Amino acid sequence: MRMHLSTAAAGFLLLAGMGAAAAQDVIIEPEQETVIREYVKKEPLASVNLPGVELNIGSTLPETVELHEVPNTKYRTVVVDNRTVVVDPGTRKIIKVIE
Repeated sequence: MRMHLSTAAAGFLLLAGMGAAAAQDVIIEPEQETVIREYVKKEPLASVNLPGVELNIGSTLPETVELHEVPNTKYRTVVVDNRTVVVDPGTRKIIKVIE
């Protein structure tokens, strides 16, 4: 029984690690990053506060956070704690924090 639980725990940790790695594997093409940066400068957004949410690549934003479309890209942005965050709209996961 003890071996079975250890195997299950190891499997869970492996899957959790793969999920985190997959979130970090999203790469924004340089052209798209340029489009995003220019758009953010032209169309500044008000910053929102999200207590308890860490702005790390791979973190998921709550459904209550409004994501803003960036023309000519497949990504969305939001400003959290005065930091622009690029988000995958399908998963709501942070893929880049623009300083």
